[in-house]
Amino acid sequence: MINLTNSAVNAVKGAISTSPQPASGLRITVEAGGCAGFKYMMGLADEPKPDDTVIEHDGVKLFVDNRSHEHLAGTTIDFVVALEGSGFRFDNPNARSSCSCGKSFG
Repeated sequence: MINLTNSAVNAVKGAISTSPQPASGLRITVEAGGCAGFKYMMGLADEPKPDDTVIEHDGVKLFVDNRSHEHLAGTTIDFVVALEGSGFRFDNPNARSSCSCGKSFG
C-alpha cells in the first residue's frame, strides 16, 4: 500500500483540477538512475495502463506499474512547502539509502 498525506492529496487534487490535459490520477514509477540507484517519476495521467495497480486514497487515484509497486510498498508520500523549495517527499521503508534531493534511493 502507498499512503498519501493530506498535504499530498490536496496538491494532487489541485494539479488535476488545473491540468490543461484530461487527468484522473497520478502515475508513479520507479526507474533506474538518479544519484542513489533508483529515481521516482511522477506525472498526471488520464487512465491506468494495463499493467498498473490502481490505489485510491481520499479521492485521489494512484497508477503504479507492477514493476515499481514492489519498490514503493509501504511508502508515504508527502507534499512539503519549505524555504528550500516545495515538492513531494517520499518516506520509503524499502530504501537502504537515499540522496539529499529526496528524489532517488538505493
